[in-house]
Amino acid sequence: MSPAGARQPRNENGIYTHRRIVEATLDVLASRGWGHASVAEVAERAGVTRGAVQHHFKDRDGMLTAAVQHIMDQRISRIEALRHVGRAPGDHTRAIVRHAVEMHQGPAFTAALQLCMAAADDPVLRPRVAAMELEVGARGFWALIELLQLDGNDPKVRATVQAFLDSARGLGLAGILNDDADRRTHVADRWAEMLAELR
Repeated sequence: MSPAGARQPRNENGIYTHRRIVEATLDVLASRGWGHASVAEVAERAGVTRGAVQHHFKDRDGMLTAAVQHIMDQRISRIEALRHVGRAPGDHTRAIVRHAVEMHQGPAFTAALQLCMAAADDPVLRPRVAAMELEVGARGFWALIELLQLDGNDPKVRATVQAFLDSARGLGLAGILNDDADRRTHVADRWAEMLAELR
C-alpha cells in the first residue's frame, strides 16, 4: 500500500525512480539530519529533478512518510530474517542475539533515530513514528520469544527480553559515535548466556 502523500508508480522506470528518491531521503536523514531533508536536497542526492520528486510525492511530508514506511519495512524484514539464522546446537541463542544486536547498527537505524528525534517536536510526524516504533518493537519482541523458545507468559522472561532489546538499542546509539564492535560482541554474548538460562 502506498503511504499518504505518495503516488504509486505504474511502470519499471517509475518504480526505480521512486525507490531512488526514498533511498536518497533515508541517506539524507542518516547523514545530514531531518533539517536537511528538503525536496531539493533529496532530488540532488537521488540524481533526479525536483519535478521528478514532486511527481512521486505531492510534498515533503509525503516524501518523508514514504521514508518512514520504508524504514519500518526494512526493520521488519531484518526481524523476519532472524528465522534463518543458523541453528547449530549451543550457538543458536548466541547467533540470534548477535543478529538482533546488529539490527540496531547501520544507516537504517541511524535514519530511524533521526526520525525519532525529529518526531519529538513535530505533531504530524510524531504519531507516525510512534506507530512504527510500536510495531517494530512488538514484532521484534515476539520474534525473539518464539525463536529462543521462551515462555512469553512468564513475567521474568518478558522483562528480560525487553531489557535485552533496550540494551541492543543502546548499543546502536553508542555505535553511531564510535566503532565498538568488540564491546558489542562481548555484551551480546553475555546476553545470550542470560537468555539461554531462561529456558
